[in-house]
Amino acid sequence: MDKEEKKQVGISLFGQSDYLREVDPIEEMFALNLGDFISESLISEDLAKKISTKANKKERLQNQLKELTDIYSSKNTLCVLNFSTNEEQAIYKSIAKSILQMIEVNDCKIYLIKEDKLISVVEKGLPEANTITISDLMHDDIIDRGEFVYIPMRSSSMPVGVIELSVKEKLQDDYLDLVMSIANLLGTTITLQNEVELTNKLIESIDTSEFELKQARAELTALIGDLCDYQQSFVESLANAVDHKGQYTVSHSRNTAKLARGICKNLGLNEKTTDLIYYAGLLQNIGKIILPEKIFATNGKLTADELKKIKNHTNIGVNLLMNINFLSEVVPYITYQTERIDGSGLPEGLKGQSIPLGSRIIAVADAYSAMTSDRPYRKAMDSQQAFEIISSEIDKKWDRDVVNALGQFIK
Repeated sequence: MDKEEKKQVGISLFGQSDYLREVDPIEEMFALNLGDFISESLISEDLAKKISTKANKKERLQNQLKELTDIYSSKNTLCVLNFSTNEEQAIYKSIAKSILQMIEVNDCKIYLIKEDKLISVVEKGLPEANTITISDLMHDDIIDRGEFVYIPMRSSSMPVGVIELSVKEKLQDDYLDLVMSIANLLGTTITLQNEVELTNKLIESIDTSEFELKQARAELTALIGDLCDYQQSFVESLANAVDHKGQYTVSHSRNTAKLARGICKNLGLNEKTTDLIYYAGLLQNIGKIILPEKIFATNGKLTADELKKIKNHTNIGVNLLMNINFLSEVVPYITYQTERIDGSGLPEGLKGQSIPLGSRIIAVADAYSAMTSDRPYRKAMDSQQAFEIISSEIDKKWDRDVVNALGQFIK
């Protein structure tokens, strides 16, 4: 397969390393790893040439660092939850508000370490967190003080701040895991932004040595690797919290994602598309995370307002995902998962092949997973019964090829 063919099937140009074959093993490792850190849409021939051996070594390092600092600037990495501004106070206020909605605690505040003090970045009336110290944040993942629970925000082992939760009652593990994943993601992102600022100063200085540039590159790539790991953890924790709130006795989101991946395999889809559909499967019910838990626990009839909230949860989820920048590619699959093959679905009444394939796959996987899972108000169906019901609605609700692929997977 030549370079152009590899590009067409989504293989990273950096993985080919055509421009970077030289004696420096660290340079080669950077070239091979960079493709794992940035999205395929950002990888181009021009970018590969910028870090090629045609430039002198210092210039090549500067070009590499410019690309990294641009890709991982605050506007690209700090959009973690439901906000759309780069102003620090607004960012953290919005994150705290999102956590407050998702896990239904009394209050949520975020403190950062500045000048060896824990300083509130949200409310002027609370300049310092008085109930804990910076040393408290060094070791424990959760600091439980009864009415208040503190989740340290760290990068590696160094604390950069804390998320304070004022709790109504003891938090469930799934909710604690979600806040911990947000804390890890924010801690690493904050540290990465500090490193980006320092690196930009090094790039601009004419006195910066090649050794200093290499050190900066090593720090950035290590932080970017950590960021990718914490993004994955955040997605999984968010899916688990959604399932908990939705009152599923097993991991409905994980089951849906696993089924979707199996369907993709039987349909012969490529790895990148399969991964995106897998993420969509994990997060197809993300909108439920901000709905009150009591809605899902009731065995009785829902009020008109509760029913409206349930029906609107997909739109809420899409809005959330649009503000989680590294997940934005799964938005089309989730947006159209409630469309139906005969055109009777929502939100656009799309029909047949006009519905994205990922949406058709998620719809079938979600329906089968829901039917075969216990809920508070009913027992799970057996596998055969669920598949027969889905099969009876082929060409009405579901895509024939997708249902057949599901049948092959569950045999």
